[in-house]
Amino acid sequence: MSKITKTQVKEFVRGKLSTDQTWAKQALLRIYEFQTADEQRMQNTVYNNGVGFTGTDGKILTSFAKQLLKSGYLSEKQMILLMKKMSRYWIQVVKISDKEKLNALIRS
Repeated sequence: MSKITKTQVKEFVRGKLSTDQTWAKQALLRIYEFQTADEQRMQNTVYNNGVGFTGTDGKILTSFAKQLLKSGYLSEKQMILLMKKMSRYWIQVVKISDKEKLNALIRS
């Protein structure tokens, strides 16, 4: 089997995050988990620690994560916005993913 390139990983993960609701929601919740308690409470990015949402996305994506955790639901408009925004977080998603499972998905 040939080695999977960073470009292949990027294209696959960005594609999934921007088109697959399950991937987008799971990524949202996983990244939310990595935010500090302060950031979660304030719905804002406070620390430049390489994890969590960007300053511009902090408020909206934190509110989406909290809503998803509480009700398990996002509206159609929220999902469209979520999938648009989540593709930017592909690097964080790759970092927190099981590499073997991710590579198997890319190969399939």
